[in-house]
Amino acid sequence: MRAAEAALTRQHYVSAIDVLCGMGLLAPTHLENWRKGRVDCLERVIQGNLQKISRAMESFRRWAREKELKPSETGYVRRTRGGPVPLRFSRSGDESIEVSYRTHYVSPVLSERKQQKLQEKLEQPTQLVAYQILHAAQCSECGAELDQGSLLVKEAEQPLCLDCAGLGDLEFLGAGDAALTRRTTKYSDRMAVVVRFSRSRKRYERQGVLAETAALEQAERECLDDAEERAAARVRDAERRREEDRKLTLRMTEEFGRLFPGCTPVEREAIAAHTAVRGSVRVGRSVAGRNLEERALTAAVIASIRHRHTNYDELLGSGVDREHARRMVAEKIDRLLETWRTPRK
Repeated sequence: MRAAEAALTRQHYVSAIDVLCGMGLLAPTHLENWRKGRVDCLERVIQGNLQKISRAMESFRRWAREKELKPSETGYVRRTRGGPVPLRFSRSGDESIEVSYRTHYVSPVLSERKQQKLQEKLEQPTQLVAYQILHAAQCSECGAELDQGSLLVKEAEQPLCLDCAGLGDLEFLGAGDAALTRRTTKYSDRMAVVVRFSRSRKRYERQGVLAETAALEQAERECLDDAEERAAARVRDAERRREEDRKLTLRMTEEFGRLFPGCTPVEREAIAAHTAVRGSVRVGRSVAGRNLEERALTAAVIASIRHRHTNYDELLGSGVDREHARRMVAEKIDRLLETWRTPRK
């Protein structure tokens, strides 16, 4: 239960969703689609058959009992114009299965007050989503024509204009100013997240939020009042992050030296600097990478060898598919790994 252990260490509680994501059985994009109501039940997008999922969940619950974690049932809901709607996990809808998915396991080290705050946070409904459309559409209720670039809300997969969805009086705030967005959403009783589908990245990307005008105006006043203070804080935070990244790179370089003593110091430093880049999706920025777990660091070294010491990138450029290209260079990677694991003379 590595995935469960990692989640428990990181956040002092662990859920079935944490385990499924950590095992690679549930993609974050699929999880997001389910939370926003684009998928009717979670099991439909979990990789593997129901028997495999059931075995994984049983192992997880047994592990939680052995750890003496406190079970806590949490409601999963999403917002709609008619109010919060429960999210469904199982294809069958069986209540006992739903409860097993909804149950989180909390570390006993958390105080009662923190457990209560955690429960309130987890039970917050997901936000309404407004889609900036790429093609013209029509509202399913009033029949209004919606041009390309207009906003609509989907309910039961039916498009609704903002007026029919009860959001017509809200004001759009574009993404880009985190403080202004955070304060606006704090003061707005009604809001929706605005997303647009990116054809190049094949995913929905956040464009901003819809919020009440009064909330936006209050947030703007507050942001003007403490603009200088926030600017100074950004400078301090940037310096702190640079120092954290420098220390992480040094620690990785040292650990690479222990795991791969045959690798040259220059090579080790280059691998660490590349894999530890903040904001990247490389293995070095994962939880396992920052914790210097051997499997994560080995994966970083393998990736470096693949790109720097084989013709892998040339194979991809010539049209060879990724999996076949990896098989073609696997033997060379294994040979170099073995060499690097042997201390240099």
